Amino acid sequence: MIADTMPTVMKNAETTIAKLVEIAIRHYGMIEDGDRILIGASGGKDSTALVYDLALKRRWWPAKYGLLALHVETDSGERHDMAPLRGLFGSWGAEYRSIEVPVIGRLKPGESMNCWWCSTQRRTELIRYALAKGFNKICLGHHLDDIVETLLMNMLHKGQISTMPPVVRYAKYPLSVIRPLALCEERQIIAFAREKGFASVSCTCGFDGASRRKEVRRKVEELTGGSSALKRKLFASMSDIRDEYLA
Repeated sequence: MIADTMPTVMKNAETTIAKLVEIAIRHYGMIEDGDRILIGASGGKDSTALVYDLALKRRWWPAKYGLLALHVETDSGERHDMAPLRGLFGSWGAEYRSIEVPVIGRLKPGESMNCWWCSTQRRTELIRYALAKGFNKICLGHHLDDIVETLLMNMLHKGQISTMPPVVRYAKYPLSVIRPLALCEERQIIAFAREKGFASVSCTCGFDGASRRKEVRRKVEELTGGSSALKRKLFASMSDIRDEYLA
């Protein structure tokens, strides 16, 4: 099992993230020679940590790959000054671009704004940009906690066992989605961001508080008691399905 390859003691937060991302990339075959990778860069701690790590890995990783960080600006909250982030990415050797998407402007009469709609529109624009510019992989900053929470959220609210896999290959597009932070816990990314002094731009749209994710996050914490080992057991269970014991 992949859990058996996890490092137990690391020198610092940067080393921890770097090693866990390396394990994920190798285990799931996320990066291949000649890949052109488009990173969805929100400006938050997760995607910023992802840009940093993949930019540094590109210097020595055996498979050669291109990298571009794309920020999708929306009309659902206050605008952010992304110039510092552009400069930061540039210092790491990662190219940066930004596009604007009117997620509220796309709502039909009678529809209300919500987190699902915003994330769907952002994802749509990432796909469009990738297809138009010749990228074959879209890289997202979801971490282990996101994946476990989504698993529980879909079970509770959709009645289905599904989540955000580390790798998704689209059937109708020549694209794959990869999540190199899949083995990293949020607490590890927070420690990494603090260690490196990342400036974080958080969601300010005003709709985040109504999300079911916060509710499920509390449930996961109650269920696991905050135990890293138990969270990783939940994650590992998704790769150990016993069909004979399912209805």
